[in-house]
Amino acid sequence: MLVETVKLSTIVMRLTPELYPFLKRTELDFEIVLRNGLEALEAEDAMEIIQYSISEQQKDALLH
Repeated sequence: MLVETVKLSTIVMRLTPELYPFLKRTELDFEIVLRNGLEALEAEDAMEIIQYSISEQQKDALLH
């Protein structure tokens, strides 16, 4: 099994580049561990990873 670590920006640029401008730098720099490598990802997988990454980044956010 191929395990690969990539930044979210790599996934976004490869599979959903239209979303790149809407993501924050901290979200784009989020490291993702892919169980089967980048080549095995599809657009639906990318969307799920993006949603998860955003929610992880918001866990520590303070609301005023």
